This record gives sequence, C-alpha cells and structure tokens, in this order.
Amino acid sequence: MRREPGGENSQKLGICRASVESKFNEINHGNNAGRYCWKVKISEENNNVADKTLSAIMTCIECDFFIKVKAEEKNIFNFLI
Repeated sequence: MRREPGGENSQKLGICRASVESKFNEINHGNNAGRYCWKVKISEENNNVADKTLSAIMTCIECDFFIKVKAEEKNIFNFLI
C-alpha cells in the first residue's frame, strides 16, 4: 500500500502506524514494523474490545501481505500474535 512517510498512498490514506513503529524494527527483515504490521494492528485492537481483537486477527491472516511475508520467512515465531 506504500503508506510509509513519503509513500505514494500516504497523502491519500494517511501514514500507516506500522511504518513508523520502531520497536519491531528488523523483525521479518523489515524496517520498523513494515513486515510485522499485524502485530501493530492487533496490539492497537487489544486496547479496545476483545471482539475487535478477533476481527483484527481474522483480517490479518486473510491479508495477502501477511500471507506473502509468512511464505518468505522461515522463523515462525515472528508470526505469533
């Protein structure tokens, strides 16, 4: 989606929080949480209601990007939610 600062969709859709979340830097060989975006989304939902967390998990595991990164990475522990 290219929603990092300066990315082609950041003006239209806003900057994705995963692209600037530095505590997950280099997980799955990504910058910040760029290849661990589901963790940021689920952490965000955990601050709300349990039903929203389940919804976030289902959204992430059906996401084409999640499936692509999961196929490319060998360390399954980087996919634990």
